[in-house]
Amino acid sequence: MTVLDDSPRTTWTPRIPRRHEIVTTGGIEGVLRVGDALRAGGFPVRDFNADVRDGVPYSSVTCTVSLTRSEEAAFADLMGTLPAVVSVEPC
Repeated sequence: MTVLDDSPRTTWTPRIPRRHEIVTTGGIEGVLRVGDALRAGGFPVRDFNADVRDGVPYSSVTCTVSLTRSEEAAFADLMGTLPAVVSVEPC
């Protein structure tokens, strides 16, 4: 017996944990914007560490995000569009 199905098949795409350092301005507000963007983008975040210091113009977020190959290419560009983000680097 043969079953014919016209619906397209989707394949499972593996997610790989990638660690990134995101440098922001704006103190805790900038860090919270990064957290909101990660949540709104639906990225699974395994850890999230923020370093915010009084009197220092830049803060940093170090996080491990699970990304597919296609998301990995666009992740830095997406985070870079946030007004408070200065740089996004894999570590």
